[in-house]
Amino acid sequence: MAPRGFKPRDPSCSGGAERPKLEAISLAPYVRTLPLVIDAMLDLARVGAEDTLYDLGCGDGRVLIRAAQRFGTRGVGVDIDPERILEAQQRAQEAQVQDRVQFLEQDLLTVDLSPATVVSCYLLPRSHLLIRDKLRSEVQAGARLITHSFDMGDWIPTTTTTVSDVINTYTIYLWQL
Repeated sequence: MAPRGFKPRDPSCSGGAERPKLEAISLAPYVRTLPLVIDAMLDLARVGAEDTLYDLGCGDGRVLIRAAQRFGTRGVGVDIDPERILEAQQRAQEAQVQDRVQFLEQDLLTVDLSPATVVSCYLLPRSHLLIRDKLRSEVQAGARLITHSFDMGDWIPTTTTTVSDVINTYTIYLWQL
């Protein structure tokens, strides 16, 4: 039985000429992060102009765009959905921060995280567990990891905070790696 997420490049291929290729699988559905949560995440991580922020599963780019607007932060957003990447690029241009952010249509499990000083993600809990080894091996010592709503399993956060709107309370987690 093939691993989950394994699909041949060409379903009509009988297995002779082309080798099957693994396709990226979604690690989370697209869910917009509220502005009050984004601001609290950026504040807790003490994001600044000297940082390079990577947003894994960036969706429409709102975290990076807000960091660039508020602090002049440089950023890289990664998402496998081409529609979200196009939307993020358009939003960055409208916000006039396209010179500070870039968006990659790529599987976040394959992106090089070594330039990151801050990593942001809002993925499913099982997806957070999938990226822990990548974070450990690629992110420089002293970098910060910021998430909301879901933790990183048995990793003990450096600090947490909460923010609330009229309906929900959101927990924000920070780790110093």
